[in-house]
Amino acid sequence: MATPNETLARSITRSANAHAYATIQLLVDRRRVGDAFRAYGYFRWVDDRLDLGDLDGPQAGAFLARQRALIDSAYRGEAMAAADPEEELLQELVGHDPRRESGLALYIGHMMDVMAFDAARRGRLVSAKELASYTRSLAAGVMEALHYFIGGEAKGSRSPARYSAASGAHIAHMLRDTHEDVARGYFNIPLEVLQQGGISPEQIDSLPYRAWVRGRVARASRCFRLGRAYLAQVHSLRFRIAGLAYCIRFERCLESFKRDAYHLRPGQVPDHHAAGSEAAFLAGVAADRRPNRAAPSAGWRSSALGPRDPAQAGPA
Repeated sequence: MATPNETLARSITRSANAHAYATIQLLVDRRRVGDAFRAYGYFRWVDDRLDLGDLDGPQAGAFLARQRALIDSAYRGEAMAAADPEEELLQELVGHDPRRESGLALYIGHMMDVMAFDAARRGRLVSAKELASYTRSLAAGVMEALHYFIGGEAKGSRSPARYSAASGAHIAHMLRDTHEDVARGYFNIPLEVLQQGGISPEQIDSLPYRAWVRGRVARASRCFRLGRAYLAQVHSLRFRIAGLAYCIRFERCLESFKRDAYHLRPGQVPDHHAAGSEAAFLAGVAADRRPNRAAPSAGWRSSALGPRDPAQAGPA
């Protein structure tokens, strides 16, 4: 029976991201399902606290410092009072596996770096080097989480391709969310490109901006090719299924950009429809690999789809 905090984590995930909910429910190792929901629910909460604009710069910094202190205290086995139920999710998560060298610890560390960068970059232009580091942190966090939660923490190859699929997904994600991000003060195009093209980050339809988008689409496509090759050699079938669905989700974005001649438009990719189809895909594949169990009903799939756009910025 789920605890109140696990129920909270499930509710957060279901409302925010149908794809993540279906992946956890169907493909994560049974013994780690609750912790997978805790991990997603906690970082969704952190990202929303930072992203909704209620915290100014110093307040955001203090909030992140508190979260890092909670993480450090949890790994030391010390009891630091939680101020919110979501902070209890973090403490329970670490308490279930306090190994500092685990894939879970790597995931938590990388995701906190992602949150910190997002909080610091709001309202300012950032360099290509900073954005590349941002993508590396996000990609490492996503892949370490997948390896930890799916397939008994199978390590897989340590080649650079380990993080390629998630890197491609993050590139596509940032392109897709360009208009929304600019409106909130997040600029996903490097300062150097803007300076070279003589444009502002709001000139999304300009020729220099579109040329940059074309290059990013090509880079993401290469990342997906390398990432698919990496996924093919991972032993766990469930891991390969989850990784393939993740690739499909964001490769659709790249196709939309190409069709529109590298114009980025609001609502260009109807992601809530894509997430629904991928939830059904995951359910169907899971049913196929368990022939003695009935496939999830259409009603279950409907209940897995939350009202929010399932691909908000943040944990992918």
